[in-house]
Amino acid sequence: MKKFAAGLGALSLSASSAVAAQPEPWEMRFQEAATGIMEEITWFEEYTLWFIVPIVLLVMALLAWCMLRYRSSANPVPSRTSHNTLIEVLWTVGPVIVLLFLAIPSFQLLTRQYTPDEEPAMTIKATGVQWYWDYEYQDQENPLNFTSLMLQEGDRASAGKENTAEYPRLLAVDNELVVPVNTTVRVLVTASDVIHAFAMPSFGIKVDAVPGRINETWFKAEREGLYYGQCSELCGKDHAFMPIAIRVVSQDQYQTWYAAARQDLTGANRALMASIGSGKDEDKVAAAE
Repeated sequence: MKKFAAGLGALSLSASSAVAAQPEPWEMRFQEAATGIMEEITWFEEYTLWFIVPIVLLVMALLAWCMLRYRSSANPVPSRTSHNTLIEVLWTVGPVIVLLFLAIPSFQLLTRQYTPDEEPAMTIKATGVQWYWDYEYQDQENPLNFTSLMLQEGDRASAGKENTAEYPRLLAVDNELVVPVNTTVRVLVTASDVIHAFAMPSFGIKVDAVPGRINETWFKAEREGLYYGQCSELCGKDHAFMPIAIRVVSQDQYQTWYAAARQDLTGANRALMASIGSGKDEDKVAAAE
């Protein structure tokens, strides 16, 4: 019985992790972090709440006190006090201290976002087009480029992507961007027509794609999985139908996929999906036992 319960728990955990990297209904917080940068962003958001919440409550309390204490019926003769030195010092020094506590970690986080811990092992160019993404793996010896379009509902069966939990409507694509886990990836972002934006919430990256200009960002995914983002700059009538999908796999799976994708991208994607599916099945059997 215990093994059965443990197996159910593992299966439920596996199912939840499959959908953890996409927007959820009524989601109020960030998506689960898949990179160190996103973990730092999440920490900073929680850190700032320790300042924001007390300040909001204090201001609300002061407003309520002033409205009740100094209303015309309770205070028919208004005060003619022009200033109070102590209060003016407090409301000048207090905000300065708060801003320092916010500014220092925010500057540190901003520096981290622009400074990888190591030299990127690979470079990918992402070009925004109305309304899809072109990807180019900038390997001098074995370059690879392809287009990533939103998956149409009628193409799910032929693509082997009928599971809407893993390949959600309006977020799934025909060709995912595939990268190896625990690898620093440089992303060069540009556009061919209008301004777009390359955004991946679980990675903590969001950068504008501007025609005639190349912006640079980077990420290092620490967990395997399929992650979804979207164009985050209004770019025309199909702006809402321009998703980004990044599949993070093991080093061996990536090397096998990349070698095959240069000859047959569709076949390489199918083989990769099959290898990931067989791995999940083995994990489920092991958990059930």
